[in-house]
Amino acid sequence: MTFFAHKTYLVTGAGGGIGSAIALALGQAGATVILLGRSLPALEKTYDAIIAAGGPEPILFPMDFSTAVDDQYDALAGAIRVRLGRLDGIIHAASGYLAPSPLLQQTSAEWLEQFRVNSVAPFLLNQACAPLLRRTSDAPIVLISETHGANPTAFWGGFAVSKAALEGYFQIQAAEWRDEPALRVHLIVPGPIRSPQRALSHPGEDKTTLPTPANFASDILALLEHPDPAWRGQRLNWRPGHLSL
Repeated sequence: MTFFAHKTYLVTGAGGGIGSAIALALGQAGATVILLGRSLPALEKTYDAIIAAGGPEPILFPMDFSTAVDDQYDALAGAIRVRLGRLDGIIHAASGYLAPSPLLQQTSAEWLEQFRVNSVAPFLLNQACAPLLRRTSDAPIVLISETHGANPTAFWGGFAVSKAALEGYFQIQAAEWRDEPALRVHLIVPGPIRSPQRALSHPGEDKTTLPTPANFASDILALLEHPDPAWRGQRLNWRPGHLSL
């Protein structure tokens, strides 16, 4: 029996890219995975991949973070409590992304959408699910950021600022949960990775030179199972096979 058997994890952005890779890896390892994302057909593809790999039946939960309100997050947490009775961790892989452009061409609607997905949704989801997570002895919460969150550059506009907001939220939440026995939060910056978002932001790049979402997923599972105590509440950088402060 693996470490992940009989555990339940919620993965956002589970319809593609990094999110689907992490969800599949968790399912293959024996975990029950709640697949959260805005596109039901995309979630169903991840569902089918987990079933084909012999994993436990996942739970589908379509939800659009760009329009979701507080009550929907509470309803999600309530549904998990009633249907599954437990939640062992959350991996926040959803990402609101629009192609880089000059600030003077960006709109408030675009900024608000990216903020809702990249920083508001993790805050509300963690808040709603905290009572369930506290029932476990160790509930990891993984936030996935992006290099422009800490090092913004020209043209990255609302995306960079919304990821910077995620990093600010992470620092506050980590400080508030420092003495929580069950809750541990990490923020991971993957760096270049062969994801759909990377294909949009760097269309002419040779993708064969980049690590894959599956490479990233295997290291995320290692973080869930064997955390370094020094990494609790820390911002971590990822390179294949290696996480570092």
